[in-house]
Amino acid sequence: MVPWFYASLLQLWIVLASATAANTQQPLHAVKPFRIDLSAGVPHMYDLLRRSHLPAKEGYPGIGSTAGIDLSVLKSLKKEWLDDFDWQHEEKELNRFHHFTTSIENITLHFIHERSSDPHAIPILLNHGWPGSFTEFIPVINDLTKVSETSNGKPISFHVVVPSLPGFTFSSPPPANWTLEDTARIQHTLMTKILGYETFATHGTDYGSGPSYTLYKNYSDTVRAAHFSFVPFLPYLPEQLAAANITLNTTLEKDEQANALVWRTAGNAYFSVQATKPNTIGLALHDNPLGQLAWMGEKFISWSDPRQGTPPSVLTHTDILRSVSLFYLTKSFVSSVYTYYQNPTTFSPTYPDPGTLPTDLGPMLFSAFKYNVGYWPPQLLEKIGNLVYYKNHDFGGHFAGVDNPPALIEDLREIGTYWNGTAL
Repeated sequence: MVPWFYASLLQLWIVLASATAANTQQPLHAVKPFRIDLSAGVPHMYDLLRRSHLPAKEGYPGIGSTAGIDLSVLKSLKKEWLDDFDWQHEEKELNRFHHFTTSIENITLHFIHERSSDPHAIPILLNHGWPGSFTEFIPVINDLTKVSETSNGKPISFHVVVPSLPGFTFSSPPPANWTLEDTARIQHTLMTKILGYETFATHGTDYGSGPSYTLYKNYSDTVRAAHFSFVPFLPYLPEQLAAANITLNTTLEKDEQANALVWRTAGNAYFSVQATKPNTIGLALHDNPLGQLAWMGEKFISWSDPRQGTPPSVLTHTDILRSVSLFYLTKSFVSSVYTYYQNPTTFSPTYPDPGTLPTDLGPMLFSAFKYNVGYWPPQLLEKIGNLVYYKNHDFGGHFAGVDNPPALIEDLREIGTYWNGTAL
């Protein structure tokens, strides 16, 4: 080849290299594509399942699920896990999404990032809780990226980011003194410095409401809207509602309050164990897939709408088995329950004085679901943020993304009605 061709080729390479460098804004935070491959641990998991034994019958007949997971249900789940569940198929389905990892403050953070084709889409970060994971948002991700309309006809779509909380599934365990406020900080870094979003919205449920609320309250210049189906404040007891002159007028509200009271008085023993003795339960179940199924599966069943598996619910036994398999195969059960130990006061009994909140808070939206384990009437939510939207649903429970995906999608889209950030 003639010398001028080499010179031109070199010049082209320099231009391309310069352009690539200019578009790379995170030299200290490399983003790596990630593919789920947990097949190596599957034979051991099934071997343990086959060799595990359950009692032939209930020691105390007639108690059903009043004392925890029903023996017959656990037997059925175990049988389905061994005979019908296909981890390779589930892994393939999960890998249809774009997974990534990055390192922030020595935490390996796993996340799904699905971008809309709409250049005006709103970036949104969705935070899961326990015993959920990123998988509880799988049914809503694709629909959120599609261009649709809000209730007042405004076009709306989202760039969707679903991180795994530190210590959950593919995100590395955090150090001992790690809090959900720390999680919010690295998630803010992820969204702004790594993914390059100048403003974004967030959604949170269960323990994921902690970092999402911190993002909403402490980073109000960039987090311009928030949606919740759970908040990091304890719901009021009946006597507290009465003292605050809050009256529940509808049957749905009264049912929700009753469900929340059952959890508060008889359904939170696991919380006390995980907040005080995470090692005991964590190590006991670390290499025990059937034990993890009993411990976590009971929560999926009892916290969800009893009509689970019938539309609009997409929560089936397969979803429960996929979630438990994911925790077992990633060996993250212990680190996930440590979240409670590290953050025992996340759900505060004290609501903030409105005068202490930032004056530039973005809009806050809330979705209530009949069978959730917490109930907050609008008067309580107005204490913690700029509540602009409140929707009560008579179908669904704690895991809205699988309990009632259409309702969650519709309510999240209402962010577009109130959005005053600058979407990219």
